[in-house]
Amino acid sequence: MKRIVMAVLALFLFSSVACAAGLDDFLKNLNIQARADMNGFSAKVSAQFGVPTVQVRAIIDTVKEPADAFMCLQLGQWTQKPPEQVVKVYNANQGKGWGVIAKSMGIKPGSAEFHALKRGDLKFGGSAAGEPAEGPGKSKGKGKGHNK
Repeated sequence: MKRIVMAVLALFLFSSVACAAGLDDFLKNLNIQARADMNGFSAKVSAQFGVPTVQVRAIIDTVKEPADAFMCLQLGQWTQKPPEQVVKVYNANQGKGWGVIAKSMGIKPGSAEFHALKRGDLKFGGSAAGEPAEGPGKSKGKGKGHNK
């Protein structure tokens, strides 16, 4: 019985670390891409979120890392709130993590967006790993849902 409990506990701890690593890895890779070509990064972010490049650059200048600008725009898209409002919440919650920021913006912990955030299952420049961008909860699978 002790082995089962220890195995379940180890699995739980490992899965929590793996989820955090997913977002951390995504953001780390995004920062690497941004630093290699800031103009290209800004243009891709601008195109992805429909925000003028000048505004993207202003957000990048306001936040700690270029990936943070991407996340501010991503949360703004999910919550349908202006980027400036997300940046204010970001500044008020620095160091607490993107999960806290997402919750304070109204993204529910059980939602598809929150799960995508935690897994680091986000798209940059229209695709991730060569796949078309569909966004969380918008897969074309045959699940139980409307219009299937």
